[in-house]
Formats: sequence, C-alpha cells, structure tokens
Amino acid sequence: MNEIKSKCGSCKETSGSSACGTCSSMKKSSNDDPISQQDAIINQTLSKIKYKLFVMSGKGGVGKSSVTVNIAAALAAKGYKVGILDVDIHGPSVPGLLGIRDKGMEGSEEGIEPVAYNENLSVVSMDSLLENKDSAILWRGPKKTAAVRQFISDIKWGELDFLVIDSPPGTGDEHMTILKTIPDILSVVVTTPQEVSLADVRKALNFLETAHGKVLGVVENMSGLACPHCGKEIELFKKGGGELLAKTQGLNFLGAIPLDPATVIAADLGVPVVLLKEDSVAKQSFLNLAQKITDACKAL
Repeated sequence: MNEIKSKCGSCKETSGSSACGTCSSMKKSSNDDPISQQDAIINQTLSKIKYKLFVMSGKGGVGKSSVTVNIAAALAAKGYKVGILDVDIHGPSVPGLLGIRDKGMEGSEEGIEPVAYNENLSVVSMDSLLENKDSAILWRGPKKTAAVRQFISDIKWGELDFLVIDSPPGTGDEHMTILKTIPDILSVVVTTPQEVSLADVRKALNFLETAHGKVLGVVENMSGLACPHCGKEIELFKKGGGELLAKTQGLNFLGAIPLDPATVIAADLGVPVVLLKEDSVAKQSFLNLAQKITDACKAL
C-alpha cells in the first residue's frame, strides 16, 4: 500500500494504515465500547447541523461534485453556514473545484478544523490529507467506513445550517455508512437525461428505498446545452429524462442544470460557477436549484 503522509497541522508522522492515523486529534480515549463512544460524539456533532444533504446518483460522470460544490456555494452566498463533506475516498474532487487543494486541515486535542473556503463555507476531503495528490487510496470497506465516521466525529463542524455530502459513484460502503450514521439525511439524486444514466439512478433509488433513505428530490444535470453565442438551448444529449423519472417515481423534481461553457471555465479556475461575476445560464440554474432545495427542506 502506498503510504499517506498527513497534512494535518498537528501531525508529523507518516501513516500507511489510515488517514492521519497517528495524529492525536484523530484518537479518542478508549473505554470498553469505543464504537458507542464515537456514536455519542457523532450524535452530538449532528445535533448542531440543521439540514444534512447527500448528493448521490449511482452513476459516475453525472456531475455530482459540481452539483455539490455549487449548491453549497450558493447556500453560503445566501448567508447560511455550510459545510461540504467529500466522502469520495478514492477520487476526491471537491477541493480542486474550489481551488483549495494546497490547503491542509489543522488539528488539536479538541478536534480537526475543516478547511475554510470563506466565512460561511468549510470543507473536509481526503484530498486535504494527502501530501502527494497523485497517491492512490488502496482501502477496502472497513477502513473507508472508519474514515467516513471520523470525518463526522473528529471534525469541529460547529453549528451549521447545511452539511452537503458528496458521494462516489455506485451504492457501496460510503453510501451505506452515511445512511446508517445520519438517519435523517436527505438525498439529492443527480442524473443526466439519457437512459444509460437513468437505469443506474433507478437502482440508486431502489437502494435508498431498501435502506430507508429519505429522498429530497431529483436533479437533471447536463440537461441540454446553453449555446455561448446565441444563448439558445441545444438538446445535445436530449433532456427531460430526469424530470420524467421524478414524476414516475413520485419524487420532487428540483431542477435542470444545462451544459454551459461557463461551468468548465469555473472548474478550471477553482471557483464555483455561482460565484463568478459574469452571469450565465448555469449560474442562474444552480441558484434556482439552491433555492428549491432550501424551500423543500423548510417544507418538511
């Protein structure tokens, strides 16, 4: 296994078994039942977070991370206190989309501080613990489960209005751990309009039903193409599949996000498209999505 050298401010060691495993802030005094002790800490942490959102799909390449980052940034811009938890252990991309890949997390005996993007938005990701960003994480289920739980229990999230969690593709260990650890979490299911994506998303919805997960609604990403020249919409990869899925499944349709060159530019700059000064179709669509998510959460 490749060794992972921690960038936590209080740790000087190298751990090959877990992220920042030798850091004192990632250790808790043990008793006869350390899992129960960690559960108590997790419950205390979650009690200070009003709404927890789980952005998932079941399909890779549908833009979950982009949706996560722009939802969170839009909510933070509205004045809400927001945290992003990136549980894509093997392919974390949130720090890159926010331009904070060079920032590590600082730890103390009280816990670990998430990386601050601005005064209202903070981030935790495996990427922030890696000194070599090209290092592969060669972990199986138990280590991934332990890491996800530590990302909740050992991080000083404080009081948040929203915790937005970005997920990896599929319906594996990370997803099951999140649903079990955060029973009241609300899933935002992302799809693209094509049937190849919808087929996997239907499986993800079946997974959520089986696991008793709560679905806030469906987002159709890459819904048509916003022409950068004339502003008209081109049905490049068709559209409407996500909205139809939501209707047939009896779910709330939260909105459609078109393909927009502005999103690509923003990602390369490490700035959410909703925070670009220039207006764009994608920017307005993400702002509308954030508002619909806020309204849907408050309506529960």
